[in-house]
Amino acid sequence: MSKVKIMETILRDAHQSQAATRMRTDEMLPAAKLLDDVGFYALEAWGGATFDSCLRYLDEDPWERLRALKKAIPNTKLQMLFRGQNILGYKHYADDVVDEFCRLSLKNGIDIIRIFDALNDIRNMKQAIDSTKKYGGTVEAALCYTTSKVHTIDYFVDLAVKLEQMGADIICIKDMANLLLPYTVYELVSRIKEKIKIPLHLHTHNTAGTGDMVNLKAIEAGCDIVDTALSPLGNGTSQPATESLVASLQGTQYDTGLDLDKLNKCTVYFRKVAERLTADGILNPKVLKVDVNALIYQVPGGMLSNLISQLKQQNASDRLTEVLEEVPRVRADMGYPPLVTPSSQIVGTQAVLNVLSGERYKTVTKETKGVVAGEYGKLPVEPSKEIIKKIIGDAPRITCRPADNIKPELDTYKKEIEEYAIQEEDVLTYALFPQLAIPFFKKREAKLHGIDKAIYDKDNKVQPI
Repeated sequence: MSKVKIMETILRDAHQSQAATRMRTDEMLPAAKLLDDVGFYALEAWGGATFDSCLRYLDEDPWERLRALKKAIPNTKLQMLFRGQNILGYKHYADDVVDEFCRLSLKNGIDIIRIFDALNDIRNMKQAIDSTKKYGGTVEAALCYTTSKVHTIDYFVDLAVKLEQMGADIICIKDMANLLLPYTVYELVSRIKEKIKIPLHLHTHNTAGTGDMVNLKAIEAGCDIVDTALSPLGNGTSQPATESLVASLQGTQYDTGLDLDKLNKCTVYFRKVAERLTADGILNPKVLKVDVNALIYQVPGGMLSNLISQLKQQNASDRLTEVLEEVPRVRADMGYPPLVTPSSQIVGTQAVLNVLSGERYKTVTKETKGVVAGEYGKLPVEPSKEIIKKIIGDAPRITCRPADNIKPELDTYKKEIEEYAIQEEDVLTYALFPQLAIPFFKKREAKLHGIDKAIYDKDNKVQPI
């Protein structure tokens, strides 16, 4: 067994999982050289919710963040999370938009793109895989781990083999809800390693308190790379702590080769960032507690916080247990989708509606109808005829790859945004988040004119207030 490689998530999933993706670029850059000197296999620094959060909350250009990080971290590969045909948004985009996003992500500094589909429908991953390879990036194809009557070890081994055949350079087991258990992961990793020739990467969380054990058993079974997070934003709903694993493997056949003193310099720095996030009320200590709901109801940490928020808005916080019990039932009705963005939000919202309305599927969201109609791809299990009828009536269902029904969109987006665009990346920012992009572009133009506050006249030209 060769040395285990570590991908550090402090710049992306660690603060997404614990602090709603609110770490700012100016808090990342002072630690760039420290991180670059450690010798990580890669740093996860972009994708996921970072794009949305930069625009919505931080008044930052996500592309500028990527370029700044690449310049400051020249020696370590940067990795991003990519939702297949959804890119970083919540709907399917045309193939030309997916292709352009892969091209510009790699051009601006990404080295490895982790590609997944919420339903494990590999048709929804093909364009992103092909485009990443076309532009010289490394494809890490992810299988979303979940449990159900169809999600067996054989199912995931078969999925890994198919993804390797599609051109993956690395296979990732993405355990977003921390459902994997130590001896299960040992069998899963062992079986996959027997069938594939490329490296295997494990991504888990510590929501249910099993993450460290899962990482260790995966490593013993032959896993090549694992995700961890520096301790100031590690554990709980985040990844298991980096320092703990590095120390545990020192002097063994799995020794990571990373220096604890160098790691500690990073830790000292990010403690201050974690303190800022806590002081601002963004990082709640509750996210560090072991939550057995993850194992019982398969609810990821982010989904749980969404459910709590929805119930609070309806003055129904006391009905959380009912909703948690309804989640697995809705998931079964809808064909056992893995609970990961966007399916987790869709299933969770429907469970809330079912409980609060007093009648299951009395009110059905547009997104629930979309899942059952096949708009998101092929479901792991075909829903019953009764459920299909109840949710979408006699409406037709999609059986092809959903994006086959989407005409090229890129030129349309370019035309719509031409008066605001100052870089080619702006078209993609607008394509993914049009409601956020326009105000951001207007504010950016005002700043370029040296104006702190501005309005737009009837010709849409910036005017100082």
